[in-house]
Amino acid sequence: MLRRFRADIAASTRRVAAGLAVLAALLSGSTLPARAEIALTDVTGREVTLAAPAKRLLIDDGRFLIALALLHRDPVSVLAAWPRDINRIGARTYEAYRAKFPAIETLAKVASSAGALSVEQVVAARPDLAVFSLGSQPAPEERARIEAAGIPVVVIDFFTHPLTNLEPSLTLLGAATDATAPAAAFLAFRRARIDAVRAKLEGPPDTERPRVFLEPHAAMTADCCNSPGRGNVGDIIEAVGGTNIGAAVIPRAFGKLNLEYVIAQDPQVYIATGGSHMEGTAGLLIGPEYSPARARETLAGVVARPGFAGFAAVRDHRVHGLSHQMLNSPLDLFTVEILAKWIHPERFAGLDVDRTVAEVNERFLAVPVEGPNWISLD
Repeated sequence: MLRRFRADIAASTRRVAAGLAVLAALLSGSTLPARAEIALTDVTGREVTLAAPAKRLLIDDGRFLIALALLHRDPVSVLAAWPRDINRIGARTYEAYRAKFPAIETLAKVASSAGALSVEQVVAARPDLAVFSLGSQPAPEERARIEAAGIPVVVIDFFTHPLTNLEPSLTLLGAATDATAPAAAFLAFRRARIDAVRAKLEGPPDTERPRVFLEPHAAMTADCCNSPGRGNVGDIIEAVGGTNIGAAVIPRAFGKLNLEYVIAQDPQVYIATGGSHMEGTAGLLIGPEYSPARARETLAGVVARPGFAGFAAVRDHRVHGLSHQMLNSPLDLFTVEILAKWIHPERFAGLDVDRTVAEVNERFLAVPVEGPNWISLD
């Protein structure tokens, strides 16, 4: 009996020793699997693989900072370089980011999507990942030089076709920066809100689609008139049950209309965009830098230009102003809702856009949105 007991003890001791050896091997990492690579597919269909989450992004559009603020409590912490294009996010918004994240002042500066790409600037910033806009992506030779320096390149789009490309673009940013869950949560919220708008518009005949003239950067210059074409906010106008008068003659996302064409179209809804970047022009001043009264005053000046008084929109008091900073970023959810209210006021009388803003501020954004960002003349 004693011999058997001793044998059992010895066997148990060997099993424990073997188990400890396995545990030690696991803890030492000798048998742990390597962390999976991160596979990304950008909006051009190009596949890029990262060995680890990117901690130093280069972006060519300041509005991508707003996207990162939906994914990270400190969006500046994942940036290596940006264009410092403060006009695209608004002066007051930039000050709010700088107050909360002072490191934004130390980021390297690179060319914006509106300028000429400098490969030397990109390489000097030493990002883990370079993120470019669809409309200004590097040429093949430039991409090759950037990648030869060990910098992966991806292309995203919040501008050309926002309702199609915004979701995969934000998903990519989330995956690239180890923020998949926050990206999925915001996109689920955004999708639900947009689907609710679409549900109220199911099956309207074409005769119920008002003619809409949206003038970006309204009255910034003397010549008339900026307009979305096939794409950009024109996609949103069509999605919320309007007819974008620019789509018939502008084949790109953005272009110009002559005043005679606009008058002939007799728009039933007029929407100007503007912001603090319009200081010093006759254009719309709107955003957190201004009072509602000042925004309304400048909007009245915009439609006081020759030829505008004859628009059905002016006669019927359907004149509105929108902060341009609400476009070309994930915050265009607010644009979807406010345009729906302006284009179909009866259908969307109960839609509370301010409540949507409050929920996004509370649940998602690292730096809250401030207003006023939209206004009506009457």
